[in-house]
Amino acid sequence: MDAEAEEEFREFVEARSPELLRLAVLLSGGDRHAAEDLLQSALIKVAARWHRIEDPEPYVRQVLYRQQIGRWRLRWRQREVTVAAPPERGTGDASGGTELRVLMRAALSRLTPRQRTVLVLRYFEDLPETEVARLLGCSVGTVRSTTHRSLAKLRGIAPELEALRTGPDRPTSDLRPVEVAP
Repeated sequence: MDAEAEEEFREFVEARSPELLRLAVLLSGGDRHAAEDLLQSALIKVAARWHRIEDPEPYVRQVLYRQQIGRWRLRWRQREVTVAAPPERGTGDASGGTELRVLMRAALSRLTPRQRTVLVLRYFEDLPETEVARLLGCSVGTVRSTTHRSLAKLRGIAPELEALRTGPDRPTSDLRPVEVAP
């Protein structure tokens, strides 16, 4: 890589690393160390082909997806994170968004890597089913069924997410009419 291309690559990494790391964290189920490894290995692959890449953002994202797919196909063991004490529950203050992110990250980590990858691609990356199927190398029907089963499992293992969604400051999903006496 010549000096000019190296400088372009450095600028891209500095500008886009935070966003790409967030994606890698979601893909790796909230494991920051695994996410950093995932992003680093993707950037190494991209650096080798930098002079041939026209639009680097989608290319890096595709490399991230494929790296993660390769990892779950190898069926790596789920590593447990040991902590001294369980985390405290939220108190309902202004940290609701943070609490939701923490709960969502924990819930996603309880899914299989394939289920997590499908949900991240569909709902975080907002990709259509056809694109997810193309990236994962499967049919659209497989994406649909995996999405359906993953959401059902997510609702089962993380009912606290539903409680947050229908909390006191958010509308409930029960929109039945109520009779009012005069």
